[in-house]
Amino acid sequence: MPSQKVGEQIATAVSAVEGHIHVIRGQRVILDNCLASLYEVETKSINRAVKRHAERFPIDFLFQLTEIEAADLRSQIGTSRSHGGRRYLPYAFTEQGVAMLSSVLNSQRAIQVNIAIMRAFVKTRESALAHNDLVRQLNAMEKKYDSQFQVVFTAIKKLMEPIPSKPKKRIGFRES
Repeated sequence: MPSQKVGEQIATAVSAVEGHIHVIRGQRVILDNCLASLYEVETKSINRAVKRHAERFPIDFLFQLTEIEAADLRSQIGTSRSHGGRRYLPYAFTEQGVAMLSSVLNSQRAIQVNIAIMRAFVKTRESALAHNDLVRQLNAMEKKYDSQFQVVFTAIKKLMEPIPSKPKKRIGFRES
């Protein structure tokens, strides 16, 4: 069953890509360094290709993070700034930007990675839509049934709220 093996490989690739998708400025994006690791190239290679074809990457395809966004992201994903850190702020590619990147990077690896990335973006979009549908159904049920279930509906809504991210405490030695 070779098709089953291919299906498992695709599912594994999609789940690996999903971990690289972040929400920044209300958009789902993948950072340039994450794309570089997926494509198995250096980050500067991706950024050079983008600069050579800048007209293909409008602001809704690609944007550079601010200092604050980069610091927030570092604290969320726990990366270090020391020991050879970046000299510039990372670029964030939207779904359209990643699709456009496939026309700039023309290799077999780039094609396979882009397919996995597009599937991951679709999966996260479907997940968000399913969540919204669940909220609508819950609201409809709340209106339909009497107040004796109000406590249950309140508890369910509380469980569905996103967990606010707290800044993580740094572990290790203090920098002086």
